[in-house]
Amino acid sequence: MRRYFYLIAGFVSIGLGAIGAFLPLLPTVPFMILAAFCFARSSPRLEAKLLDHKHFGPHIRRWRTRGAISRRGKKAALGAFAFSAVLALIFSPWPWFLVPIAAALIGGSWIWTRPEA
Repeated sequence: MRRYFYLIAGFVSIGLGAIGAFLPLLPTVPFMILAAFCFARSSPRLEAKLLDHKHFGPHIRRWRTRGAISRRGKKAALGAFAFSAVLALIFSPWPWFLVPIAAALIGGSWIWTRPEA
């Protein structure tokens, strides 16, 4: 039963990552890392396929070995955080625009302190 849960969660993560490839505010690589985690517990064949992927495989392996994020990935994440914070400032009333700004500061700080690949 647990194996099927991880298998379904892996496919959902792949789907969200695929959507994130086209939507600027939805991340792609974190969902692929989550999918690899789920597939490691449900389907070694699918996990190997993700690890061998030419775009996502290196990111997944760096995250697994060192918890590292590439500088380009960090810049993209921080840019998306900044974009969402600006949108919140423009479209959200007081005090609701503070929520995305706080999330951007907390999440951005955490991302920036990860080792670089």
